[in-house]
Amino acid sequence: MELNTLTALSAIDGRYHSQVHQLDEFFSEFGLHKYRVWVEVEYLLALDQKKLFKLPLSARKQLKKLIEEFSMEDAIAIKNIEKTTNHDVKAVEYFIKNKLQEWGAGECTEWVHFGLTSQDINNTALPLAWKHAMEYEYLPSLLNLKTELSLLAKNWQEIPMLARTHGQPASPTKLGKEIAVFVERLQYQIEQFIGIPFTGKFGGATGNFNAHHVAYPTINWINFGNEFLNHLGLVRQQHTTQIEHYDLLAAQLDTLKRINTILLDFSRDMWTYISMEYFLQKTKKGEVGSSAMPHKVNPIDFENAEGNLGIANALLSHLADKLPISRLQRDLTDSTVLRNLGVPVAHTLIAFRSIEKGLGKLLLNDAKIYTDLDTNWAVVAEAIQTILRREKYPNPYEALKELTRGKQKIDQKTIHQFIEKLAVTAAVKKELKKITPHNYTGIQAPIPS
Repeated sequence: MELNTLTALSAIDGRYHSQVHQLDEFFSEFGLHKYRVWVEVEYLLALDQKKLFKLPLSARKQLKKLIEEFSMEDAIAIKNIEKTTNHDVKAVEYFIKNKLQEWGAGECTEWVHFGLTSQDINNTALPLAWKHAMEYEYLPSLLNLKTELSLLAKNWQEIPMLARTHGQPASPTKLGKEIAVFVERLQYQIEQFIGIPFTGKFGGATGNFNAHHVAYPTINWINFGNEFLNHLGLVRQQHTTQIEHYDLLAAQLDTLKRINTILLDFSRDMWTYISMEYFLQKTKKGEVGSSAMPHKVNPIDFENAEGNLGIANALLSHLADKLPISRLQRDLTDSTVLRNLGVPVAHTLIAFRSIEKGLGKLLLNDAKIYTDLDTNWAVVAEAIQTILRREKYPNPYEALKELTRGKQKIDQKTIHQFIEKLAVTAAVKKELKKITPHNYTGIQAPIPS
């Protein structure tokens, strides 16, 4: 069966591929080979710059062009070589050697992959692809979503709303502030993520530059490795086995998981507000909400986001838990796991887009919000008993509890009758009567951007 969006096993490569196809550049087999070739070529150029050998100028130009214009034909050529080698990194090495032969630089071929093990390439190529995916796709999408939430928070910052704790009416709040809660939570995690460096491993078969040092003992290979990875935009881990220990990658994955958890929490809240009719949803001509119930307009975008965030977090958890663990100087378990590094990112980006789509459908139903406030005057009991405490009134909490707790009908009349019977000054009574569910909303800090 031909592979296409209808036959793909994964929804990422099928139904949702149009939303996340840009990640192919970083996390596909093609992308992995592209980044491996990039690292191998940059390493070869660095050895040439170190004057360990002389690379012809024409070959140097061709190598740089190979990085810039790496094609599907190049990736297929590597896969064809791998059919013989049964080793993907060795296939990349032979691919570059073949290119050097074609360009008349056959005398330079043995400098390709000089002194390296496969993980020097993989643990540089993968972090580089990960870094670029985060910088070019993930962070811009996340920051765009955060900005959208911030704008909504500002637009709704004067809308009073009944809060609910344990699902029950609680002291009123502002709708904008409740959205701002998520903006602030996201901002803290974004700052944490940005503060974690992107690291790589580069040090030979067991992390000691054994082969490099025995061949050229006068060269400071540690400095060379540090400078080489810095040139690529990575930080080199100084003490490693054959592989990166992945601790900082795991920290990044855990941060992504926390961000997803925040957005999952947000999606459930928005779903609940829609079910409470605090928001209505725009409809689109021709769309169907249910195969049986014609009236249905379901919060499908927030539900889609919740599902994709859950899948993403399950994978992020496994990646973060598994990658830092490898037997002795290494086993191969990290390899197959890392091939799935892009999968949770894809599910996360799908969720971002679903949340944005859901937000775009919202219609604020302030009439319903205000009705809920008007029918829940019991929530001003907190305000009244607090002012009575200030006035040294005896047992104010108990008095308000007796009036309001478990009572079915507490309205403005009930509250004002209670106030009139209080043994307090007329000024205090006037102060108490000014309090309503609409204005008892406290104070809020400025909405974060």
